[in-house]
Amino acid sequence: MDEEIRLMKGNEAIAHAAIRYGADGYFGYPITPQSEILETLMAEMPWEKTGMVVLQAESEVAAINMVYGGAGTGKKVMTSSSSPGVSLKQEGISYIAGAELPCLIVNVMRGGPGLGTIQPSQADYFQTVKGGGHGDYRLITLAPSSVQEMADFVGLGFDLAFKYRNPAIILADGIIGQMMEKVVLPPFHPRRTEEEIVKECPWATQGKTSNRKPNIITSLELDPAIMEENNLRFQAKYKRIEENEVRYEEYMCDDAEFLLVAFGSSARICLKVVENARKEGLKVGLLRPITLWPFPKLILQKYAGQVKGILSVELNAGQMVEDIRLAVNGKVKVEHFGRLGGIVFTPDEVLEALKNKIIK
Repeated sequence: MDEEIRLMKGNEAIAHAAIRYGADGYFGYPITPQSEILETLMAEMPWEKTGMVVLQAESEVAAINMVYGGAGTGKKVMTSSSSPGVSLKQEGISYIAGAELPCLIVNVMRGGPGLGTIQPSQADYFQTVKGGGHGDYRLITLAPSSVQEMADFVGLGFDLAFKYRNPAIILADGIIGQMMEKVVLPPFHPRRTEEEIVKECPWATQGKTSNRKPNIITSLELDPAIMEENNLRFQAKYKRIEENEVRYEEYMCDDAEFLLVAFGSSARICLKVVENARKEGLKVGLLRPITLWPFPKLILQKYAGQVKGILSVELNAGQMVEDIRLAVNGKVKVEHFGRLGGIVFTPDEVLEALKNKIIK
């Protein structure tokens, strides 16, 4: 089936893209504001169209461990949740990273801490890019700012997860999950055959085969020397990802004297901030990180020598701002502006904060 243009929510786009990109399985549990992902998958009944398994697990913990099992067989599997649910999945995510397995996770963030609110937030940045579970591991983190990117990043997330045998996560917020926009859905990609999986994933547990020894997949290693070797291998892989997979978008940055840095829905709001600032004669640009990890450090280092100040605009108390400060290494002033508890700032509030914190 060819590409299709539809009007839908970001959550719905995730579900349709998962089917069309040939996902083998989805295991999840409902939680606001991402429940439409599971609801849409159930309504579309992909098991009749492609053979994709869709299962509501008995809990978030069960869902992530089902993903662990499916990923171990080389299948293209995924889960989704919102902030408190992703917290419950952290041990399983660490296990999957330690076992070097590919999978796709979706977090449509809501306000916290605790159960918090069901309104939008970006306060899971630390949890996601710093490793919410135990151990030295990383998640490839994609931050969409549109419904189209919600769909596109399903395919990209799976591609990167399998390329590096590492979990990838789409870190959206409640605005992107719930808003409706036109989206071009990809054409249908057939699910891989068992023969293709064996060929593409020689590490997978595929039962008895005649041409190789059985594979054992685990994150457990009782010998500390071997475990150190494993961790060193992980760190080398993470370095390759940082060298090759950084993604970002620049908007009116060429002549910028002041720089906004924002991701997700905050970046959409900042587009209007740049427009309004330019009308007032203020040369403001926007840098939007698309990969929150690997973080676009090098481009920020470049702008540190060009601009007079940087404002990190986030729906949280100040998280990404720490990575910006690390990147620029004191060469330019960096401040943070955000709102908490599910309250979304306006372009006027951001511009006022820019004037008060950076330009004054």
